Amino acid sequence: MGIWILFPLFVVVIALVPATANLEGDALYALRRSVKDPDNVLQSWDPTLVDPCTWFHVTCDSDNRVTRLDLGNAKLSGNLIPELGKLERLQYLELYMNKLEGAIPDELGALKSLVSLDLYHNNFTGPIPPSLSKLSNLRFLRLNSNGLTGRIPRELNKLGNLKIFDVSNNDLCGTIPTSGSFSKFTEESFTNNPRLEGPELMGFVRYDAGRCN
Repeated sequence: MGIWILFPLFVVVIALVPATANLEGDALYALRRSVKDPDNVLQSWDPTLVDPCTWFHVTCDSDNRVTRLDLGNAKLSGNLIPELGKLERLQYLELYMNKLEGAIPDELGALKSLVSLDLYHNNFTGPIPPSLSKLSNLRFLRLNSNGLTGRIPRELNKLGNLKIFDVSNNDLCGTIPTSGSFSKFTEESFTNNPRLEGPELMGFVRYDAGRCN
């Protein structure tokens, strides 16, 4: 009788483990489909495998959950996808020095474990998503050398663990924040944004000042 009780429970446990891995694999495979990959660096990303932990450029933890994506300088072009927000344990998203374009997805704000977000030297456009302010573990945020526009989201001043912040060489506007986490950063983090003014000085330069029209 005990065998018949335990057997269904065993099946349930086995079924649950690959379910999450497959969800993350599906998200990464969606990224593969959305980008052009002239050097076939994503060739090992086979959606028929149980989980993505055997794929090149993907690192997983002991639970087979994706923790790192290393695709810097891989000659990738195309768009990022909202499905990346499903990688709940992702700590490092390294996509620097590619030819990626379009908007930075708001869904990246769901990556609560993220420590490093490196999207520098791409062709991203549009605003910096305010949703990135939800990344309470974030230490490195490098968005420099893109075509980002709009104001620097004031909400980012809540990122108390942020050590490096770089938005230089974009087309941001408004004023340079100085409160909260921004008090640690020098003007070098903001250089070569012709429409960006400031820094804000004790409230005498309004946040909505600057040439954003």
